[in-house]
Amino acid sequence: MRKLLVLSLVVVLALAAFGPSAFAAKYTLRFNHVLGPNHPYHAGLEKWAERVKERTNGELEILVFHSAQLGVEEDILEQMRQGVPVGQNTDSARMGNYIPEIAVMNAPYFVDSIEEVIKVNDLPVVQEWKQRLADEFGFQVLSIQWVQGFRHFMTNKPISKPADLAGQRIRTAPAPIWQESVRALGATPIAMNFGEMYTAIQQGAIEGAELVYDNIFDQSLHEVLDYVNETGHFLLINFEVISAQWFKSLPEEYQKILVEECDRAGLEVSYQIQENTEALKKRVAEAGMTIHTDIDIAAFKEAGLAAYEKMGLLEVRDMIYEQLGKVN
Repeated sequence: MRKLLVLSLVVVLALAAFGPSAFAAKYTLRFNHVLGPNHPYHAGLEKWAERVKERTNGELEILVFHSAQLGVEEDILEQMRQGVPVGQNTDSARMGNYIPEIAVMNAPYFVDSIEEVIKVNDLPVVQEWKQRLADEFGFQVLSIQWVQGFRHFMTNKPISKPADLAGQRIRTAPAPIWQESVRALGATPIAMNFGEMYTAIQQGAIEGAELVYDNIFDQSLHEVLDYVNETGHFLLINFEVISAQWFKSLPEEYQKILVEECDRAGLEVSYQIQENTEALKKRVAEAGMTIHTDIDIAAFKEAGLAAYEKMGLLEVRDMIYEQLGKVN
């Protein structure tokens, strides 16, 4: 009897300390990303998880894993297709492996601002692509409104024009649009997992990478690279994706909450990254990297067209531009 009373007291104290929601999770989503724990996205994803848990009274819990702790991106995407309750921060380049037209969003100089990304998200053709991803391939896109910022070439020599990248082996993601874009812009693309870059640069396997500013300290790249060449060739649009099968198993209200809070957190962190860029650039310079701004952007834009042509995406881009009222 005494043991029962003690056990009851422990349960009461635990409930008082953590609240009833700590014991009420009916649904658990494990969400993976390749970025480090100090990257703004990690805090943004945790904020998303916190709000979802609060709005569902603890019944829907999201556990966020940084640094690819759950595995490499391609493996996680395959698990989603099997209905496993996992998620991944990914991009349109990888989704373009399933619906090729989607890759246009990660092609060179596609859009110029977060506001344009929001408009792209609202286009009927984009909504149609997302529905096809769910129905045909098992991917539920929760949000595309996570914008990491502009990607630049980071090397050990200054780059001013596409010809300066000749012979430079540049790490990029293992998806066709990334590969063809980097090739079109003048470099030799090398597909490599995110976490392998530092050692590869150190050992001379690659000469650099194309990344956003936040990746520099996230991966300690200031220790092995000398230049950030501000080409701004991609505005990196990320997709937050989970299993469509698992998503459909949730109550409709929880589905709505999951999407609403994902969009909300995404835009918050996107604008935060944009606002913090100048301060981050100062830190990068203080760490010893040279920020090279003497760039022939017109030449890079012209070179980038070859990637659209190679991937058959020029008409797709022009259709979207027409719907956006955007001048080529």
